[in-house]
Amino acid sequence: MNNHSTSEESEAYIALGANLGDREGTLKEALHRLDNHDGVQVVRSSGVYETEPVGYLDQPQFLNMAAALRTTLAPEMLLDVMLEIENQLGRTRDILNGPRTVDLDLLWVEGQTFDTPKLTLPHPRMLERAFVLFPLNDIVPEQEPSGLRARVTEALQDVDGKEGIRLWTTSVWEGGSGHSVS
Repeated sequence: MNNHSTSEESEAYIALGANLGDREGTLKEALHRLDNHDGVQVVRSSGVYETEPVGYLDQPQFLNMAAALRTTLAPEMLLDVMLEIENQLGRTRDILNGPRTVDLDLLWVEGQTFDTPKLTLPHPRMLERAFVLFPLNDIVPEQEPSGLRARVTEALQDVDGKEGIRLWTTSVWEGGSGHSVS
């Protein structure tokens, strides 16, 4: 093992969003690239939701989803992989919260809390965003031991923006490479 990975597998949850180009195709390609990385396996994905933009409003609607990963990568290394995939898929950062080909956010990693200039875990705003909560609700197991499921369920009761979310498709991920994380 190199110093960027851990000897243990952990589960991680990520949010994916896209509002430029072939939105659905880009989400599929991001999942495919994640799943093809040596230290990452996509194990579950949510439905895909069409959502209104938040923050910067003068832009197309988003497709948003979430995925559960099994990974041997340390959280900051997983984030680096996600940022590299964003770059490969044409992500630019011209306008804060502006239009993007793809956005990958690391939300939560099993048993990990982080607060560095590069990464905060759990993601500080994940429980405030309907476009994150709806997809997360699809994939966090009922018996998830850390209490994340209960926090997602509770946050969904009161979150703003629920009316701007529609189910686009139940799945864009059919499973992938079949490789195992080792």
